[in-house]
Amino acid sequence: MDRKFVTSTEFRNKAGRYLDEAAKAPVFITKHDRPARVLIDIDEYERLSALDARQTKLDRLRQESHEQFAPLYEKLAR
Repeated sequence: MDRKFVTSTEFRNKAGRYLDEAAKAPVFITKHDRPARVLIDIDEYERLSALDARQTKLDRLRQESHEQFAPLYEKLAR
């Protein structure tokens, strides 16, 4: 995936252009020569959000499972 870097000033001056470019690939907006923000397509944002939500749910289920079965694991370990 191509990475496009633009300064915050350039982004401010040509926002429409970079909104269009973000539909194809992330646009990294820099401030003081360092990446400060990333502009991504809404579909990519929603995909990443869904992945994060699934990971959070898996982590919670793992924790609940461990809490529920910890006494059994301890008995089996003896």
